[in-house]
Amino acid sequence: MALSEKIVFKIYAGLVGAATTIAAQRLVTMVWEASTGDVPPNPNDPEVPLTRALIWAAASGLGVGMSQLAMNRLIQQRWAANTGHEAPGQLHSILDIAQRKGK
Repeated sequence: MALSEKIVFKIYAGLVGAATTIAAQRLVTMVWEASTGDVPPNPNDPEVPLTRALIWAAASGLGVGMSQLAMNRLIQQRWAANTGHEAPGQLHSILDIAQRKGK
């Protein structure tokens, strides 16, 4: 795999990932505002109750994390469909590595 292909993939994944994160954060904020009728709290503000700060942090982290996971899977699939091979930045789990060593 050429070095230029790795660079193109990293740029592509970075741009799509950044756009996804921004969109997910805006969506989570809109859902928070619609459900609570208030702007999201600043979790670092000592005046904000701990439970409210924790709920906002969990909701925000879950929303952004799920969107990044979905987008990473889509990026990997599109790369494989367009190039015919795995993306150069694809991560492998420990189970995948163990199975490859056994072959």
